[in-house]
Amino acid sequence: MRVKYFLDTDTALVEFIDHEVFETREISENIYLDIDKQGNIVSMTIEHARANAQLQEFSYHEIVNYSYDKKRAIA
Repeated sequence: MRVKYFLDTDTALVEFIDHEVFETREISENIYLDIDKQGNIVSMTIEHARANAQLQEFSYHEIVNYSYDKKRAIA
């Protein structure tokens, strides 16, 4: 996953997977989802990102499900 921020247009682009976009769906006035042919989300565009996504406070946290990891280690 990659997050790109375009300062000149105050637009955030969140890219989830590297697939060809088949369709773009408007979720709200400022949020759009790009979908591939299988219905997977390819990317999300957020217009006016500072106001709509509190982009200045963006952070990333990976949450590990320890019980799941233990099951994988046993298998």
